[in-house]
Amino acid sequence: MADIRKEFGDHLRKIRLSRKLTQEELADLANMHFTYIGQIERGVRNPSLVNLHKLAKALKISAGQLLPF
Repeated sequence: MADIRKEFGDHLRKIRLSRKLTQEELADLANMHFTYIGQIERGVRNPSLVNLHKLAKALKISAGQLLPF
């Protein structure tokens, strides 16, 4: 089974790119550091519920749409 952090990161990257946002732009919208976004996308970080909410709000989607399963 694939690591859920990597699966989540791949899904986040796909959504971010579909909205034509850079990691820096998403980070600004979500009030996060761009390196943290990169770490999430690579599966290095396990974002908290608070950060999932921030990402969803920045991407204008529901938090549930961030989950690839």
